[in-house]
Amino acid sequence: MNVDRIVMSRGGEKLESVIGRGEDVELPSFGDGAFEIEVSDGSKVGKKMVDQGFLDRYVQEGAVDRHTMRGLIDSIRLVDETGFNCSEVESRWDLVWLFKVLIFVIELEGLGTIQWIEEPVLLVTRFEYANLFHTVTDWYSAYVASRVTGLPNRPHLVFVDGHCETPLEETWTALFSSLTYAKNFTGPICFRHAILAPLGYETALFKGLSEDINCHGAPAHDLWQKPDDQKTARLSEFGEMIRASFGFPLDRHSFPKKPFTHNILFVRREDYLAHPRHGGKVQSRLSNEQDVFDSIKQWASNHSDCKPNVVNGLFAHMPMKEQVRAIQDADVIVGAHGAGLTHIVSANLKTVILEIISSEYRRPHFMLIAQWKGLEYHAINLAGSYAEPLVVIDKLSGILRSIGC
Repeated sequence: MNVDRIVMSRGGEKLESVIGRGEDVELPSFGDGAFEIEVSDGSKVGKKMVDQGFLDRYVQEGAVDRHTMRGLIDSIRLVDETGFNCSEVESRWDLVWLFKVLIFVIELEGLGTIQWIEEPVLLVTRFEYANLFHTVTDWYSAYVASRVTGLPNRPHLVFVDGHCETPLEETWTALFSSLTYAKNFTGPICFRHAILAPLGYETALFKGLSEDINCHGAPAHDLWQKPDDQKTARLSEFGEMIRASFGFPLDRHSFPKKPFTHNILFVRREDYLAHPRHGGKVQSRLSNEQDVFDSIKQWASNHSDCKPNVVNGLFAHMPMKEQVRAIQDADVIVGAHGAGLTHIVSANLKTVILEIISSEYRRPHFMLIAQWKGLEYHAINLAGSYAEPLVVIDKLSGILRSIGC
C-alpha cells in the first residue's frame, strides 16, 4: 500500500478539530499504483490487476458518488520484486498499534530491509461512519469478510478513509484486535495477507432495503440439526460477537432478574454532533415522543400483574457498552424508526420489537433485521408523526401478555 498515492485527509482526528471539513476530503481517491501486488510473470509487470470488464461486472458504480472500492481495485498494479518497496514502519502513530509487534523484518539480497505485516489484515473503507445503521453495515461487512476467509477471531483492521473519530470507534476497537488509519503509515507498507471488506452499501443489511432477500433467522444449533437455505444464523452470531466483545455472557439466563420483572426499553432520538457537516439536530420521527414515553412509564407503574420496568434509552450520550447492556437486558424494545433501533442486531432471540413508524419513514430496515434475527416484530404505522399514547400502550399490553406478563 503506497499511502502517498492515496489522496484523503489523515483521519482519526477529534471531531471538534475538523468542523466544516467536506466529505470529498475524507473519502479516498486512489492514484495509479496506490496498491501493488508482486508477481513472478514478467509479462504482467506494469499492468492493472483487473480490467474494466471485471470492474463493471463485479464492482458496479451503483448509487454512490465515489465508489471507493472500485477505485481501490482499479488502482492495483502488478510489479516484480525489484518494484516492491516497503518502508520502515515508524512508531509515531496516534494509536499505539499492535502491528508494531507483528512486523517481520527480512533481508533480501540487493534490496535491503523490507518490513512485512505477517498477520492477516482487513482493509475497510467507510461512507456514513457516524450513523449507527450504516456503521453496523460496516461492522457486519468486516465480520463476514473475516468469517468467510477464515481469519483468526478479532483480526487486525486498517481504515482506508480519512474520517474523523466518533464515539462508534469504541466498538471498532472492541470488535477487532487493532485499528489504525492508512495515513498513519508514513511510507509504503507491505501486507502478507490483505482482505478487502465490501462496502457497507454492498451487504445484505443494506441491499435488503431495495431487493427481496427471503431469509429468516434461526439459531445455529437448529440449522446444524436441520439445514435450510432459507434460514440464517449469521446475524445472530454477529450480535453474539458484539455482546462478547464487551464482556457480556451469551446466555441471558446467567443474568439475575427479579421475579416477574420485564424490561421495556424505549429507544430515544437525541440531538448530537455526528460528523463535521452535521448541525447536531436530528429529525423528529415521533413528534410527541416524550408524551408517549411518559404515558408508558405511568401505565407501567400502575400495571397490577408484573410491574414492567421501563428503561429510558438515551443512547446518544451513553458509552457503547451500556447501550449493548440495555439491549441485551430488554424483553421488549420500543422506538420510533431511527438508527438507534439497529441495536436489535445484538438483542436476545426472545426479545420482541415494536417500531413506531411515521408516514414519512416507512422503510423496512428494522423489520428485516428482526426477520433475519428471528425476532418477533410489530409495527404501529402513523398517519403523520403523532402517536396516540393509548394505541401504543394497547399494543404493549398485548405483547406483554404474550410473553407471560
